[in-house]
Amino acid sequence: MYAFTFERPATLADATRLAGNTSAKVLAGGQTLLASMKLRLASPEQLVDLGAVPELVGIRREGNALVIGAMARHADVAVHADVKSALPALADLAGGIGDRQVRAMGTLGGSVANNDPSACYPAALLALGASVRTTQRELGADDFFQGMFSTALQDGELITAVRFPLARRAAYIKFKQPASRFALVGVFVAQTAHGVRVAVTGGGNGVFRHQGLELALSRNFTPEAAATVKIEAGDLSSDLHASAAYRANLISVLTQRAVAKALG
Repeated sequence: MYAFTFERPATLADATRLAGNTSAKVLAGGQTLLASMKLRLASPEQLVDLGAVPELVGIRREGNALVIGAMARHADVAVHADVKSALPALADLAGGIGDRQVRAMGTLGGSVANNDPSACYPAALLALGASVRTTQRELGADDFFQGMFSTALQDGELITAVRFPLARRAAYIKFKQPASRFALVGVFVAQTAHGVRVAVTGGGNGVFRHQGLELALSRNFTPEAAATVKIEAGDLSSDLHASAAYRANLISVLTQRAVAKALG
């Protein structure tokens, strides 16, 4: 391993100051960053570990929403009583990320900031209409995610928490890529007071909402309604794991299963 300095700030103010260093990388769960460093795909001169910042942890209910700290581990989200009772779909999603080792170390904020095009959490944020709280502002999920590994975060801006509005019904279903356990395709369906939102991960160049499915399910929240929507393959990914046509079929099938799960 090449030489770098390691900082472990104890306050959010210190973490923000250190993160402003252009030669630094912020370490949340490390599930992507450390692997990238081992492969020499990233070579920061400084690591800023957020694990000792108390302002970034915690899961709490705020009115008709859940607020989850950026440094909440996947394993903690999966078993937290408030998440399981208020947003069981989110607890289910967190419990299906990677394996036990990944869930024990990976964090909500790290996953959201990285915005891997096959990650699970971005689908939950987009489908539930969540908002991302940072050291500078609060952004809606529709504005936050901007394509593959790209977000609206500015240099030195840190995620502090994510606010998830509660849904009337919600469910997440994913078809795992066997080796990585990322979503080959994942679909999060949420029925809210303002209609239905459907977010797809693993299908293309980043997480996205599917308007055709949302319109059909807002009229009739049933698997049969989802089955009537034609999923176009034109903008979907095609690679060694699955063709665009295969992913299009998965989106349809998984949406139907997610609606059935939400209803059941």
